[in-house]
Amino acid sequence: MQTLAHHILDFLFNLRFKGKLPSGIGIMNPLTENDQVKRIVHAFYTKFYNDTKPRQLILGINPGRHGAGVTGVPFTDTKRLKQCCGITYEGRETHEPSSVFIYKMIEAYGGPQKFYSNFYISAVSPLGFTRLKDEKEINYNYYDDPALLRAVYPFAVNCLKKQLQWDLRTNVCFCFGTGKNEKFIRTLNEEHKFFGKVVALEHPRFIVQYKSKSMDAYIDKYLEAFGR
Repeated sequence: MQTLAHHILDFLFNLRFKGKLPSGIGIMNPLTENDQVKRIVHAFYTKFYNDTKPRQLILGINPGRHGAGVTGVPFTDTKRLKQCCGITYEGRETHEPSSVFIYKMIEAYGGPQKFYSNFYISAVSPLGFTRLKDEKEINYNYYDDPALLRAVYPFAVNCLKKQLQWDLRTNVCFCFGTGKNEKFIRTLNEEHKFFGKVVALEHPRFIVQYKSKSMDAYIDKYLEAFGR
């Protein structure tokens, strides 16, 4: 029997976006651009998902440049990759605010081994997007442009269908983001009936950027939602 790690790695290493992107928007797929990312991704999923135990699905927005855009692992920058996950990284260090919150929450849950044995984090778009602003490349969310949203829709549906062929629980989908990401996931779910219900939680970046003094309260909210 194939492990969940096998399914995840096969999915990630074969991810391709075949839609037409709006002018000025680029695709971000670190797995096709960096051999170190391939090694990291293989090490991470082999370490935490090399079994057949069902997981609960969490959906974020799309990878960011300083987290999964560098490591290939959702909500995991290079600091947390090394310090919390025990996976080596060589090169420029990155700091992703969302990763700070996620790994504080994971530690409160019981640590990475316990958390990842119960949860699988993906995204509406498992590939990221960028655009140039003042000659600098910046993150771009799939819903930031109506044309991009339309282009992403079939890709998002196809990615979800592929992942839900694995042994993932579908009674509930946890959504990171209580705004546009939640709205889009609920729209997908109304049309395709993927999940019994959608539970939205404030996005980690929003918490770190705007609610940092209440971070412990948000961690408690996450843990309660996750049944801890």
